[in-house]
Amino acid sequence: MEEKKKRDGFGSKIGIIAAAAGSAIGLGNIYRFPCELGNNGGAAFLLVYLAVVIFLGIPVMLSELVIGRHSQSNAVGAFKKLAPKTAWPIVGYMGVLCGFLIFAFYSTVSGWTLEYIVKAVSNSFSGKDLATIEQDFSDFHNMGWRNVIWQAVFILLTGFVVFKGVQNGIEKYAKILMPLLLVILIVLGVRSMTLPGAKAGLSFLFNPDFSKITGKVLVSALGQGFFSLSLGMGVLITYGSYVKKSDNLTSTAFSVVLADTMIALLAGIVIFPAAFSFGVRPTAGMGLVFNTIPMLFNQMAGGYVFCIIFFVLLAIAALTSTISLLEVVVAYITEQLHVKRQLATVIACAATMFLGVFASLSLMENTPFIIAGKTVFDAMDFISSNVMLPLGGMLIVIFMGWRLGKTKFFEEVTNEGKLKSPLKAIIFFIIRYLAPLAIAVVFINGLIK
Repeated sequence: MEEKKKRDGFGSKIGIIAAAAGSAIGLGNIYRFPCELGNNGGAAFLLVYLAVVIFLGIPVMLSELVIGRHSQSNAVGAFKKLAPKTAWPIVGYMGVLCGFLIFAFYSTVSGWTLEYIVKAVSNSFSGKDLATIEQDFSDFHNMGWRNVIWQAVFILLTGFVVFKGVQNGIEKYAKILMPLLLVILIVLGVRSMTLPGAKAGLSFLFNPDFSKITGKVLVSALGQGFFSLSLGMGVLITYGSYVKKSDNLTSTAFSVVLADTMIALLAGIVIFPAAFSFGVRPTAGMGLVFNTIPMLFNQMAGGYVFCIIFFVLLAIAALTSTISLLEVVVAYITEQLHVKRQLATVIACAATMFLGVFASLSLMENTPFIIAGKTVFDAMDFISSNVMLPLGGMLIVIFMGWRLGKTKFFEEVTNEGKLKSPLKAIIFFIIRYLAPLAIAVVFINGLIK
């Protein structure tokens, strides 16, 4: 019991929702979701994505929260406590490694938000056409060490918050920053829908062509859903270990998934009407955010101010996600290797900076940092999102359904009988039977193709 008293934790229900939503809501929604949707058939991808987050995302998320709170430990320690002297802790190690890999390449894109804050403040987008803004984005990629510097700054910002702990760092900042992000996205979405040609963008987003649903789309939707919701990487096991025994885990999971999906849809409503209005291809990938948004602000009254606010809040969204990724690694080092939080934070940040350099420099033209025909950045993205996350999620629901079992699951989601949970039997049935099978089928199909 002494160890539990010393552990940091969330101070309120809104704190855990804000922190978990902050982990889920980030560049995965505002940057990666539009890229994936644009490259995978638009509304057809959206339908598959919604099915993934509802029928797989909620059960997997709830499994992780239950494992974390029941064990009161980090991603590795949880499996060691709940399944001692077995191979199950490998799932925890895989989650920590996956979180570390994602932080290493995710911090590259996060660093771009800082560069674009500087561009917005200096009003460098003013009067430029789309071709010029696209060229500026390409030129920036080729300034390899400028990317690295911004990446390092972002890692240090992340380290500062995690250094301060859970309640005084992660929870405190998430409760302030997440509502701000929602407000600015709503304002931008309204403006985007009033642009000439916006209707075509909304049609691309909401009018599905079912012939576009392929094996590739299924795998991409699964990877995006797990990436966006921070599933399979130990984040929610770690955060779950900080949740009070009196908090309702089921409502927390539903709240986080709802908030995450709402932000992703708002990002699509901001991006695609503007993209079609300005003639940006929906398959433009990274440029959908970093090229389309500046053009949108050029068309707005007060666009200079809104542009600054947007990229500041984009950086904030990225920060709430990188905080959760770093916390997984720091919690592991602190509790399993018995290193003080402050030193663990420094070690984790230094290791991320080292690996992250290769991800940043691999985006330059003629880069030597290529793995199996992919840039280091793309390879890290593919391995973590399309392999490690689905595999981790599948093993987590198998552990929950077949090792920890129904009794422990019901105890946690009902707070030992104090709460009503009418969906608990249905959710557990999905966890035990449907989720492992569905994830395995999509995962194997993706690897084959």
